[in-house]
Amino acid sequence: MICILALIVFGVLGIFSATHREMALEAFDCVFRRVTLRKCDSGLDRRLKSQITGKLMAKNPAVARLAFRHFELISWFFTILFVASTVYAGIGGYNYYLYGNCNGPNEDGFCIFDPLGSNSKFSAAQADESCSAGPQERGELTLDGVNVELFPRIDRNAANDVVFIGCYACPYTRQSYPAIRELLARDDVDFAFAHLPVKEDIRAASDILNCVNEAGSGKFVEFNDELFSADASVLENEDGLLDAVGRIGLDREAIRQCSHSERIQNLTRLQISEIRKTGIYGTPTVFVNGEAVVGPKPLRVYARLLK
Repeated sequence: MICILALIVFGVLGIFSATHREMALEAFDCVFRRVTLRKCDSGLDRRLKSQITGKLMAKNPAVARLAFRHFELISWFFTILFVASTVYAGIGGYNYYLYGNCNGPNEDGFCIFDPLGSNSKFSAAQADESCSAGPQERGELTLDGVNVELFPRIDRNAANDVVFIGCYACPYTRQSYPAIRELLARDDVDFAFAHLPVKEDIRAASDILNCVNEAGSGKFVEFNDELFSADASVLENEDGLLDAVGRIGLDREAIRQCSHSERIQNLTRLQISEIRKTGIYGTPTVFVNGEAVVGPKPLRVYARLLK
């Protein structure tokens, strides 16, 4: 088994050194012979055994004797460890491509391909919470029993349906928005946006969003473009929100009066109640054809769920 390890190590080192390339070829010949049930007669395994135990002897004779006595067993152990770690890394890479993390759908354990966990962060879906990632009790996410018609939406009679639940003030929703926006522009999908304010002081944004949606079909997407690209501080005052209304060509005063109406405020409360039925524990949460994805993922993660 030492020849397999030597092939791997010297194969890598051989990229930079001609001497190591010769040893890699020798190791390959040894491995090939063993695979074809022939004896390895190059003596590479014996030389490596002698060199390794010789170095250990200078440091710790007892360890050197133990290594010499069980050299084949130790070689098998490291070979199995290498194969297992390679398989584990392969599974992690496959999951990262599909789900944006190494551990499967909506998991947030350590991922070597995303060491900071940026694809799995979310803001706690509780009003009065700060917009920071935090532990939340997680249950099943579903759209069953949720009236998505209550939310601003674009209906194209498409085969695919995307429901984006996010918060204007959530940094992770803001991070995910460009991918969702690209998906909307690139693919034929029915799209709904549900605003869930994870901070109570931006609740007015939901009222204004509903009035913008009523003022013009699809205008809520332009409104989203404005708010998700603006500094988050503008969300905490009405003037900042109405400035965004003006930039998309709507009447500021009309939208302001609309947002203060009891009808719209009741609609906002109803929408939040409907969002809670999904079992949401963090923003952003995106449902693509009913399958939930939590956290800011690359475009490919959303796109693979399309029909």
